Amino acid sequence: MAETFEQETLGILRDAVEVAIRTSANPERGTVIWVVVVGDGVFVRSFRGPGAKWYVAATADGRATLELDDRRWPVRVTPMAEPAVIGEVSLAYLAKYAASPYAKEMVRTEILPTTLRLDPV
Repeated sequence: MAETFEQETLGILRDAVEVAIRTSANPERGTVIWVVVVGDGVFVRSFRGPGAKWYVAATADGRATLELDDRRWPVRVTPMAEPAVIGEVSLAYLAKYAASPYAKEMVRTEILPTTLRLDPV
C-alpha cells in the first residue's frame, strides 16, 4: 500500500488555495497550481493540459515537490485513469474553487486525463 500524507498535512493542503510544484525540469522555480484532497489522496491537474512544462516533467520522472509557505513535500506522481476517481476529483475542484470563474475550466474533458495523485516519498 502506498504511503499517504499525515492528517495534519491533508488538512493544510485541503485548506490551501494555491500551492507551488517544482519538478526536475525547473527545480529553481515552482509553478502555482490548485490542489484538492479526496479521502486520503492529494490530487492536482494541469490547467494548461498535458503540454504544460511542469506536467510533462512530473509525469516523465514520477517525482515533484509541493510547496506552501515554508513547507516542502517531496512527492511521487501517479497518473489517474479510473473514471470514478477522476469524477470525485472533479467534484472536489468544483466545490473547493466554486467562487472562481476558472473552476469549470479544471473539469474540461481535455483536462481530465491530467489528473495526478501525489503521495509522499
